[in-house]
Amino acid sequence: MKTKIELDQAWSHEFSFTQKDVNEFAKLTGDTNPLHLDSTYAAQTAFKKPIIHGMLGASVFSKVFGTIFPGPESIYLSQTLDFKKPMFVETKYEARFLVVEAIPQKKRFKVKTSIYTQNTSELVLEGEAWLRIR
Repeated sequence: MKTKIELDQAWSHEFSFTQKDVNEFAKLTGDTNPLHLDSTYAAQTAFKKPIIHGMLGASVFSKVFGTIFPGPESIYLSQTLDFKKPMFVETKYEARFLVVEAIPQKKRFKVKTSIYTQNTSELVLEGEAWLRIR
């Protein structure tokens, strides 16, 4: 069954990451920057504590597109990212999605992607993705 996707359609997804998630991402990617893994090191930075890898935070877009909405019939073609604020472990976030352009004859859709903290509604990441629906 095909998922219907159309212009101005919006949806959201709540999520958070643990330090274990960050550690596993560091191991998988090889990005072992102490800013993500070492609280003593991070305490000496402007962030005062370890931050999540930006690409780990952005990976929620892939999760949603491929498994939740539009789901398995979507093909993730491209993504721009603008990191606005750091993301931290054990913080609740909301990823938001809005279809801003539709080319139905080509089965392509441009989606505004953003992540906000749930408790302060601060924008931490934004961009745009292109999807193709099979």
